[in-house]
Amino acid sequence: MLKKDPLQIIAFQTYGTVNHIYLRGRALEDENINLEKKGAFKLLFNAWKRFATDEIRNTRLKVKLGKDIVFYTNTNKDGYFIVDEPVEDISAFINDEGWVTLEFSYDEEHLSRTIQLHNKFPAEMLVPSKSASFGVISDIDDTILHTGLVSVLKWRVLINTLLTSAGSRIPLEGAPEFYHLLHKGKTGQEVNPIFYVSHSPWNLYRYLEYFLNKNKFPKGPIILRSFPKLFYNRNKNSKPRKHKEILNLLQTYTELRFILIGDIGQHDPFIYYEIAEEYPKRIAAIYLRSVSHKEKIESVKLLYAEFTAIPMLLVEDSIQALEHAKWHGFIQ
Repeated sequence: MLKKDPLQIIAFQTYGTVNHIYLRGRALEDENINLEKKGAFKLLFNAWKRFATDEIRNTRLKVKLGKDIVFYTNTNKDGYFIVDEPVEDISAFINDEGWVTLEFSYDEEHLSRTIQLHNKFPAEMLVPSKSASFGVISDIDDTILHTGLVSVLKWRVLINTLLTSAGSRIPLEGAPEFYHLLHKGKTGQEVNPIFYVSHSPWNLYRYLEYFLNKNKFPKGPIILRSFPKLFYNRNKNSKPRKHKEILNLLQTYTELRFILIGDIGQHDPFIYYEIAEEYPKRIAAIYLRSVSHKEKIESVKLLYAEFTAIPMLLVEDSIQALEHAKWHGFIQ
């Protein structure tokens, strides 16, 4: 009989408020994926393990905040879970950077299985600091991490994701430093929250989290998406997932303005344009990283030609973005 892998709980970094806890993650068997592994075969095997997961479905989980606050949730058929609960003021649990630490565990029924970390899995939720003067909502793909989303047939996406370890991926030059300056703000002490929003599936959460940590980007919630169902046809009038996630952030933090950072390779210019038109007082600036694609550059310039209400910059390098942000008083 084959030995079963130990159990784990992957809690995604999320965001909430002093009166609302929102957590999500996934319960899985631990496939022991080494994110530093190199070599084509090993990397392909790792990629297969990321997507061919052994999820722990329809299982009760417990989450604790401090000693006395306890919630329960159940995983779905894919092992995913959500905790979405109103609470009394949890300010006492928030650290200087705005993070709240919680703890997940499997409920009693699974204690016969081997469980990693002594069945104590940390979770973190961000509550933006009162000292924040704005928030940053940033894309990941081709904004801070080169993926090749605009390449023909997306072949570079496959090579970069399947045949490059997370530890070997290189951020776009100057991006970590620029994001830290935005995080610190004009005074250098503002603790402005950074939210990373990507079109990548949740299966790549650990991969992207590792990349951000290794390259010393400011810590922030990582917001990905579920795989679309086979043969699923999205209503042509419905908004893209990223559009909905950005609106949710605007509605959650009504006192914050946001800087939107993306690239011109996919849908960011149109999503950001729509949001800025609808909520002009909530968007402080838009930065769109340029790519080597003349037609896309021209179409974005045309889209924003008469858009003067909010600062918008087509960014060729991080130095250009840094100078623009300094001029507009976002950073020191």
